[in-house]
Amino acid sequence: MLKVAIVGCGKIADSHASEIQRIKGCEIVAVCDHEPLMARQLSERFGVKQYFGNLTELLSTARPDVVHITTPPQSHFDIAKQCLESGCHVYVEKPFTLNEEDARRLVALSEDKQLKITAGHDDQFCHAARRMRALVQNGFLGGGPLHMESYYGYEIGKGGYSGAMLADKRHWVRRLPGKLLQNIISHGIARIAELLTTGAPQVIAYGYTSPTLKSVGETEIIDELRVIISEEERRTAYFTFSSQMRPSLHQFRIYGSKNGLVMDQDQETLIRLRGTRLPSYLEKFASPVMLANQYLENVTANMRTFLNRDFHMKSGMKFLIESFYHSIREDAPPPIPYREIILTARIMDAIFAQLDEQRPQHKVELRQHVPLAKRVLAGD
Repeated sequence: MLKVAIVGCGKIADSHASEIQRIKGCEIVAVCDHEPLMARQLSERFGVKQYFGNLTELLSTARPDVVHITTPPQSHFDIAKQCLESGCHVYVEKPFTLNEEDARRLVALSEDKQLKITAGHDDQFCHAARRMRALVQNGFLGGGPLHMESYYGYEIGKGGYSGAMLADKRHWVRRLPGKLLQNIISHGIARIAELLTTGAPQVIAYGYTSPTLKSVGETEIIDELRVIISEEERRTAYFTFSSQMRPSLHQFRIYGSKNGLVMDQDQETLIRLRGTRLPSYLEKFASPVMLANQYLENVTANMRTFLNRDFHMKSGMKFLIESFYHSIREDAPPPIPYREIILTARIMDAIFAQLDEQRPQHKVELRQHVPLAKRVLAGD
């Protein structure tokens, strides 16, 4: 029986607790928050026997095998480091760390301690994403991907912490190096990082504050982001983050030399795109029918999953947690390779560095350099 602890008892901790309790062979033995009342309410709602206001006390008293870190990102590195040094495996909510250097340090420490660590990129493990991964691995694209498009929509002010963030100039999200973007975009970037083949892709980023946010006096938060990611003569990708685009997409498109795929996370659908066209008017009539049949297939697959009681909003999180626990028990590779975690952090570092250069205080300096579209940020 794996003994599990959760550190950080805010909203996302509820999702972790719910999914952990769906998994056999584990038990939440303790929860912790620097506000003891937060820890107490979580423990009472989920039937957890112990709660703490101090991490050191939790680690020494409850002695968990695995710790889930669901605190604001600024604290991820220090808490994960302490847990690893105490002999615990660690699941860190996204974003994994604030930068690539800290990501590398945590991965190195976990390997040195012979412990497992993973990042909360659970969107990569929803049902449709897993079906997409299987098709890619089985050669449906006709080889490796040639181009990818990752879309991540976010509706500001539609619940969650975004309203509080806009109202509070001292909100913890504003203190992140990448502010709102840093707390969200790792989901969309990680989809791309999974399929890149080099460790130092070229990154070109452009971001701005939407007119909608400017109209309410917001000048710090960037809520529109466009990114080009490329590997020389290999693979390219576009990443789009938007609070204004409608529909608000959570979608991943991937194109190969033979066929393509479109995965829609909101609809839990996966559509196969044929690489060849039907002759003459058949393309106009038969192709829509074939697409309609695919959507019906997705409905059937979703209904089957629903009847099997595995169709819920955080099924990807359950699969990721379950896979992580399996890697611990069997000493198997973790569900997300460490290179992907580090590469996601590297790409995000490059994005935020370029966005920082685009701020007004840098405009004079930028005019003296090569235009942004011709510059790249690559790692070592």
